[in-house]
Amino acid sequence: MEDNALHILAFGAHADDVEIGMGGTIAKLTSEGKQVGICDLTDADLSSNGNVLLRKEEAGKAAEILRVSVRTSLGFPDRGLFLQESYINEIAKIIRIYKPKIVFAPYYEDRHPDHGNCARLVEEAVFSAGIKKYHTDGCNEPHKVDRMYFYMINGFHHPDFTIDITPFIDHKLTALRAYKSQFEKTAESFNTPLVNGYIETVEARERMFGKLVNVRYAEGFKTKVPILLKHDLLGE
Repeated sequence: MEDNALHILAFGAHADDVEIGMGGTIAKLTSEGKQVGICDLTDADLSSNGNVLLRKEEAGKAAEILRVSVRTSLGFPDRGLFLQESYINEIAKIIRIYKPKIVFAPYYEDRHPDHGNCARLVEEAVFSAGIKKYHTDGCNEPHKVDRMYFYMINGFHHPDFTIDITPFIDHKLTALRAYKSQFEKTAESFNTPLVNGYIETVEARERMFGKLVNVRYAEGFKTKVPILLKHDLLGE
């Protein structure tokens, strides 16, 4: 791998999206020596609680907990993630810079429009990044991602595959709790679903996914392409 290349690059619309959906998986991968990066498309400037500076500090703490190699933000407008070429181009440039083998994005069926729009933008960028004649300023070497998968934020969807995060559930929950402005209810908090037991809901979901596959905790993912099993069917 090249010096700045990543095994995994996970995109989110806002800081904390990736942690909600796949924080345990990231902790698992980094513990195995994999290079993982997170790219937030916005600075979450319209968050009902907290502010941009505080969110960035919290995102940095969460990244340290999960031991990610790179965390960056593209600074797109919050609630402005519409399908437009300039956004696709910037995301494609990030993909070309870090050359990930696998890209993750939010599952496109989500109550928050920004999450679905993030998925669509990243899908477009993954495709464009691999086109030889597609121009991105300062980085025109094409890069083809091996796979793109989708993690879940809000809601409970039937996963296409799961990853056992039992040894890493505490890492995930600790990373989420780094976002005190979002998940900790105080006298000054604006009343949102996030400050009303949201972390407990996420933990319960991962417990349910784990029950589906006979482990204690698992994270669920969606894919648009079939999974190729490279190991013995019986797991031996």
